[in-house]
Amino acid sequence: MQLIDTHAHIYDLQNDLPLVLERAQKNFIKKIYMPNIDTTTIARMMDLAALYPCLPMMGIHPCYISKDFTKPLYLVEEWLDKGGFIAVGEIGIDLYHDTTLLEAQQEAFRIQLGLAKRYHLPVSIHCRNAFKEVIQLLEKEQDGNLKGVIHCFTGNLQEAEKCIALGFALGIGGILTMAKSGLATTVAAIDLNHLVLETDSPYLTPAPLRGKPNEPSYLHYIAEKLAVVKQVTLAEVASVTTQNAEKIFEPIQVFGSY
Repeated sequence: MQLIDTHAHIYDLQNDLPLVLERAQKNFIKKIYMPNIDTTTIARMMDLAALYPCLPMMGIHPCYISKDFTKPLYLVEEWLDKGGFIAVGEIGIDLYHDTTLLEAQQEAFRIQLGLAKRYHLPVSIHCRNAFKEVIQLLEKEQDGNLKGVIHCFTGNLQEAEKCIALGFALGIGGILTMAKSGLATTVAAIDLNHLVLETDSPYLTPAPLRGKPNEPSYLHYIAEKLAVVKQVTLAEVASVTTQNAEKIFEPIQVFGSY
Protein backbone atom coordinates (compact mmCIF):
# COMPACT_ATOMS: atom_id res chain seq x y z
CA MET A 1 0.00 0.00 0.00
CA GLN A 2 1.20 3.50 -0.86
CA LEU A 3 -0.24 6.92 -0.03
CA ILE A 4 0.53 10.42 -1.26
CA ASP A 5 0.16 13.46 0.98
CA THR A 6 -0.75 16.08 -1.60
CA HIS A 7 -0.51 19.08 0.74
CA ALA A 8 1.90 19.33 3.69
CA HIS A 9 3.88 22.29 5.02
CA ILE A 10 6.48 20.03 6.58
CA TYR A 11 9.16 22.72 6.42
CA ASP A 12 7.31 24.11 9.47
CA LEU A 13 8.30 20.93 11.38
CA GLN A 14 12.04 21.57 11.11
CA ASN A 15 13.00 20.46 14.63
CA ASP A 16 11.38 17.04 14.24
CA LEU A 17 11.93 16.43 10.54
CA PRO A 18 14.09 13.28 10.69
CA LEU A 19 11.54 11.51 12.89
CA VAL A 20 8.59 12.95 10.93
CA LEU A 21 9.97 11.55 7.69
CA GLU A 22 10.86 8.23 9.28
CA ARG A 23 7.30 7.87 10.55
CA ALA A 24 5.97 8.85 7.12
CA GLN A 25 7.95 6.07 5.50
CA LYS A 26 6.75 3.52 8.05
CA ASN A 27 3.16 4.58 7.37
CA PHE A 28 3.37 3.99 3.61
CA ILE A 29 3.77 7.61 2.52
CA LYS A 30 5.20 7.42 -1.00
CA LYS A 31 5.52 11.16 -1.66
CA ILE A 32 4.85 14.44 0.09
CA TYR A 33 3.84 17.50 -1.91
CA MET A 34 4.86 20.82 -0.33
CA PRO A 35 2.93 24.03 -1.11
CA ASN A 36 4.80 27.28 -0.59
CA ILE A 37 3.42 30.05 1.63
CA ASP A 38 5.35 33.25 0.95
CA THR A 39 8.84 34.49 0.10
CA THR A 40 10.16 33.61 3.57
CA THR A 41 9.33 29.89 3.28
CA ILE A 42 11.01 29.25 -0.07
CA ALA A 43 14.52 28.61 1.29
CA ARG A 44 13.34 26.12 3.92
CA MET A 45 11.16 24.33 1.42
CA MET A 46 13.88 24.07 -1.19
CA ASP A 47 16.45 22.88 1.35
CA LEU A 48 14.06 20.09 2.29
CA ALA A 49 13.28 19.24 -1.33
CA ALA A 50 16.98 18.73 -1.98
CA LEU A 51 17.26 16.10 0.76
CA TYR A 52 14.05 14.09 0.84
CA PRO A 53 11.28 12.85 -1.53
CA CYS A 54 9.26 15.94 -0.78
CA LEU A 55 8.18 17.70 -3.95
CA PRO A 56 7.83 21.50 -3.96
CA MET A 57 5.19 23.83 -5.36
CA MET A 58 5.68 27.54 -5.91
CA GLY A 59 3.18 30.27 -5.18
CA ILE A 60 2.01 32.83 -2.62
CA HIS A 61 -0.75 31.93 -0.14
CA PRO A 62 -3.66 34.41 -0.27
CA CYS A 63 -3.26 35.35 3.39
CA TYR A 64 0.20 36.67 2.53
CA ILE A 65 -0.94 38.83 -0.37
CA SER A 66 -0.67 42.54 0.40
CA LYS A 67 -1.68 45.53 -1.71
CA ASP A 68 1.85 45.53 -3.13
CA PHE A 69 2.15 41.94 -4.32
CA THR A 70 4.03 42.58 -7.56
CA LYS A 71 7.52 41.87 -6.23
CA PRO A 72 6.65 38.54 -4.55
CA LEU A 73 4.94 37.35 -7.73
CA TYR A 74 7.98 38.27 -9.81
CA LEU A 75 10.00 36.08 -7.45
CA VAL A 76 7.49 33.23 -7.90
CA GLU A 77 7.89 33.57 -11.65
CA GLU A 78 11.68 33.51 -11.37
CA TRP A 79 11.55 30.28 -9.37
CA LEU A 80 9.07 28.66 -11.73
CA ASP A 81 11.36 29.52 -14.61
CA LYS A 82 14.11 27.45 -12.97
CA GLY A 83 11.90 24.35 -13.11
CA GLY A 84 11.59 21.42 -10.74
CA PHE A 85 8.17 22.34 -9.32
CA ILE A 86 5.14 20.06 -9.45
CA ALA A 87 2.49 22.79 -9.14
CA VAL A 88 1.68 26.44 -8.58
CA GLY A 89 0.51 26.70 -5.01
CA GLU A 90 -0.72 27.46 -2.53
CA ILE A 91 -2.83 30.11 -4.24
CA GLY A 92 -6.41 31.29 -3.99
CA ILE A 93 -8.66 33.56 -1.93
CA ASP A 94 -9.16 33.71 1.85
CA LEU A 95 -11.82 35.99 3.34
CA TYR A 96 -11.93 34.39 6.80
CA HIS A 97 -9.71 36.86 8.65
CA ASP A 98 -9.71 39.89 6.35
CA THR A 99 -12.01 40.99 3.55
CA THR A 100 -10.27 44.29 2.80
CA LEU A 101 -7.73 42.79 0.40
CA LEU A 102 -10.18 40.91 -1.81
CA GLU A 103 -9.24 42.77 -4.99
CA ALA A 104 -5.52 42.19 -4.41
CA GLN A 105 -6.13 38.52 -3.69
CA GLN A 106 -8.25 38.16 -6.81
CA GLU A 107 -5.61 39.75 -9.03
CA ALA A 108 -2.78 37.73 -7.47
CA PHE A 109 -4.83 34.57 -7.91
CA ARG A 110 -5.54 35.41 -11.55
CA ILE A 111 -1.86 36.09 -12.26
CA GLN A 112 -0.76 32.85 -10.63
CA LEU A 113 -3.36 30.87 -12.57
CA GLY A 114 -1.80 32.42 -15.66
CA LEU A 115 1.62 31.26 -14.55
CA ALA A 116 0.27 27.74 -14.11
CA LYS A 117 -0.99 27.77 -17.67
CA ARG A 118 2.27 29.21 -18.98
CA TYR A 119 4.40 26.58 -17.27
CA HIS A 120 1.90 23.75 -17.85
CA LEU A 121 1.55 23.05 -14.13
CA PRO A 122 -1.44 22.11 -11.96
CA VAL A 123 -2.56 24.35 -9.12
CA SER A 124 -3.23 23.86 -5.43
CA ILE A 125 -6.10 26.20 -4.53
CA HIS A 126 -6.84 27.63 -1.10
CA CYS A 127 -10.48 28.65 -0.66
CA ARG A 128 -11.77 29.82 2.72
CA ASN A 129 -15.00 31.77 3.11
CA ALA A 130 -14.60 32.60 -0.59
CA PHE A 131 -16.20 29.83 -2.62
CA LYS A 132 -18.21 32.17 -4.83
CA GLU A 133 -15.19 34.37 -5.53
CA VAL A 134 -12.89 31.42 -6.30
CA ILE A 135 -15.39 29.73 -8.60
CA GLN A 136 -16.15 32.93 -10.49
CA LEU A 137 -12.47 33.43 -11.22
CA LEU A 138 -11.91 29.79 -12.18
CA GLU A 139 -14.86 29.95 -14.56
CA LYS A 140 -13.26 32.93 -16.30
CA GLU A 141 -9.78 31.43 -16.43
CA GLN A 142 -10.57 27.80 -17.25
CA ASP A 143 -9.77 27.38 -20.93
CA GLY A 144 -9.05 23.67 -20.79
CA ASN A 145 -5.50 24.23 -19.60
CA LEU A 146 -6.08 24.38 -15.85
CA LYS A 147 -6.14 21.39 -13.54
CA GLY A 148 -5.36 20.80 -9.89
CA VAL A 149 -6.84 20.41 -6.45
CA ILE A 150 -9.23 22.43 -4.32
CA HIS A 151 -7.21 22.10 -1.13
CA CYS A 152 -9.00 21.33 2.15
CA PHE A 153 -12.41 20.98 0.56
CA THR A 154 -15.18 21.38 3.14
CA GLY A 155 -18.16 22.34 1.00
CA ASN A 156 -21.49 20.76 0.18
CA LEU A 157 -22.32 18.43 -2.71
CA GLN A 158 -23.40 21.24 -5.04
CA GLU A 159 -20.10 23.04 -4.45
CA ALA A 160 -18.18 19.80 -4.95
CA GLU A 161 -19.91 19.23 -8.28
CA LYS A 162 -19.02 22.75 -9.44
CA CYS A 163 -15.34 22.17 -8.66
CA ILE A 164 -15.35 18.81 -10.43
CA ALA A 165 -17.14 20.24 -13.47
CA LEU A 166 -14.36 22.82 -13.77
CA GLY A 167 -11.76 20.03 -13.87
CA PHE A 168 -10.51 20.04 -10.28
CA ALA A 169 -10.09 17.27 -7.75
CA LEU A 170 -10.99 17.72 -4.09
CA GLY A 171 -8.34 17.58 -1.37
CA ILE A 172 -9.69 15.60 1.59
CA GLY A 173 -7.95 16.05 4.93
CA GLY A 174 -8.42 15.77 8.68
CA ILE A 175 -11.76 17.57 8.66
CA LEU A 176 -13.29 14.37 7.25
CA THR A 177 -12.57 12.68 10.61
CA MET A 178 -14.48 15.34 12.56
CA ALA A 179 -18.09 14.25 13.06
CA LYS A 180 -19.55 17.75 13.30
CA SER A 181 -18.05 18.86 9.98
CA GLY A 182 -20.67 17.06 7.89
CA LEU A 183 -18.03 16.47 5.22
CA ALA A 184 -18.55 12.69 5.29
CA THR A 185 -22.09 13.10 3.96
CA THR A 186 -20.81 15.11 1.00
CA VAL A 187 -17.87 12.82 0.28
CA ALA A 188 -20.10 9.74 0.34
CA ALA A 189 -21.81 11.02 -2.81
CA ILE A 190 -18.60 11.82 -4.72
CA ASP A 191 -16.79 9.32 -6.93
CA LEU A 192 -13.43 8.31 -5.45
CA ASN A 193 -11.79 9.22 -8.76
CA HIS A 194 -12.28 12.91 -7.90
CA LEU A 195 -10.52 12.78 -4.52
CA VAL A 196 -6.95 13.06 -3.26
CA LEU A 197 -5.63 12.86 0.30
CA GLU A 198 -3.80 15.55 2.25
CA THR A 199 -2.80 16.42 5.80
CA ASP A 200 -2.07 20.17 5.58
CA SER A 201 0.64 19.45 8.16
CA PRO A 202 1.20 20.81 10.74
CA TYR A 203 -2.44 21.96 10.76
CA LEU A 204 -5.85 20.20 10.79
CA THR A 205 -4.75 17.14 12.73
CA PRO A 206 -7.19 14.19 12.36
CA ALA A 207 -9.70 13.67 15.17
CA PRO A 208 -7.88 10.87 17.05
CA LEU A 209 -4.85 13.14 17.60
CA ARG A 210 -6.37 16.60 17.92
CA GLY A 211 -4.06 18.93 19.83
CA LYS A 212 -0.88 17.50 18.33
CA PRO A 213 0.94 18.98 15.33
CA ASN A 214 -0.19 17.21 12.20
CA GLU A 215 2.28 15.26 10.04
CA PRO A 216 2.19 13.08 6.91
CA SER A 217 2.24 9.81 8.85
CA TYR A 218 -1.27 10.67 10.10
CA LEU A 219 -2.60 10.44 6.56
CA HIS A 220 -3.67 6.87 7.25
CA TYR A 221 -6.37 8.11 9.66
CA ILE A 222 -7.90 10.10 6.80
CA ALA A 223 -7.57 7.19 4.37
CA GLU A 224 -9.20 4.82 6.86
CA LYS A 225 -12.10 7.21 7.43
CA LEU A 226 -12.55 7.67 3.69
CA ALA A 227 -12.69 3.89 3.24
CA VAL A 228 -15.50 3.71 5.79
CA VAL A 229 -17.39 6.61 4.22
CA LYS A 230 -17.08 5.18 0.71
CA GLN A 231 -17.66 1.60 1.88
CA VAL A 232 -14.55 0.32 0.12
CA THR A 233 -11.30 -1.23 1.31
CA LEU A 234 -8.37 0.82 2.56
CA ALA A 235 -6.31 -0.70 -0.25
CA GLU A 236 -8.75 0.70 -2.82
CA VAL A 237 -8.65 4.16 -1.26
CA ALA A 238 -4.85 4.08 -1.29
CA SER A 239 -4.63 2.84 -4.88
CA VAL A 240 -7.19 5.22 -6.38
CA THR A 241 -6.16 8.39 -4.53
CA THR A 242 -2.48 7.75 -5.27
CA GLN A 243 -3.25 7.30 -8.96
CA ASN A 244 -5.39 10.45 -8.88
CA ALA A 245 -2.57 12.49 -7.34
CA GLU A 246 0.03 11.27 -9.79
CA LYS A 247 -2.27 11.89 -12.74
CA ILE A 248 -2.87 15.48 -11.64
CA PHE A 249 0.62 16.46 -10.56
CA GLU A 250 2.83 14.22 -12.75
CA PRO A 251 6.03 15.13 -10.86
CA ILE A 252 8.79 16.07 -13.29
CA GLN A 253 11.61 15.77 -10.80
CA VAL A 254 12.12 13.88 -7.56
CA PHE A 255 14.47 15.53 -5.06
CA GLY A 256 16.48 12.94 -3.14
CA SER A 257 15.26 9.85 -1.31
CA TYR A 258 14.62 8.60 2.19
